[in-house]
Amino acid sequence: MRGMTGGEVVQVGVVRAPGSEDLPLPRPMTPGSAGLDLPAAVTDLEILPGERAIVSTGLHLEIPPGYEGQVRPRSGLAVEHGLTVLNSPGTIDSDYRGEIKVLLINLGREPVVIRRGERVAQLIVAPVCRVSWKLRPRLTPSERAEGGLGHTRR
Repeated sequence: MRGMTGGEVVQVGVVRAPGSEDLPLPRPMTPGSAGLDLPAAVTDLEILPGERAIVSTGLHLEIPPGYEGQVRPRSGLAVEHGLTVLNSPGTIDSDYRGEIKVLLINLGREPVVIRRGERVAQLIVAPVCRVSWKLRPRLTPSERAEGGLGHTRR
């Protein structure tokens, strides 16, 4: 099935945790948005500069086999407050059924208060490729070869 923007529509099961029925389900904010915004299921959670906090979303997901969820930062929170997702992107495996939580860190200079229902991260649902290893005595040469971190700065 294809969505409005031409991408595949993947059906994901969702259960709201008790007490989070008032929160919106994740949704894209524009027709071209790739991410679905995740709400905070907290009440006025203050995150001090340099502090980490686990933010509940009140959501349990059933992502179909062959897909994963990726939890990513919201650029607005990063620009305005210095908040980001610490383990970005966080991975939600298809067999995980626990509550989705977001690990935020305040890299800014001021405390930030997360309010109930505030959009704290983005969820991307993406296909997962399985790997089949092929052991070889050496790899096929490439122009880049072993050029690593920063090799393209010249």
